[in-house]
Amino acid sequence: MTLKTIEGTFIAPKGRYALVVGRFNSFVVESLVSGAVDALVRHGVNESDITIIRAPGAFEIPLVAQKVAQRNEFAAIIALGAVIRGGTPHFE
Repeated sequence: MTLKTIEGTFIAPKGRYALVVGRFNSFVVESLVSGAVDALVRHGVNESDITIIRAPGAFEIPLVAQKVAQRNEFAAIIALGAVIRGGTPHFE
């Protein structure tokens, strides 16, 4: 059987990009940030057009992203955070 594959190209539209990033679990989050920046740059975004905005933790990321969106300054907002099962009761 032959599978049909359709592939497109992605060139990021011009504009500024925001990464809203949680501060907690930075050992995981910083890898996510690095990967997101790398992906944006590989698709034509200049590093100078990327802004990293740090939220206190994963719980606050949606509110910070909402506030950033209301400013209407960015072509896209990317939210990155990590919640790890442990001492903080996020899963209850």
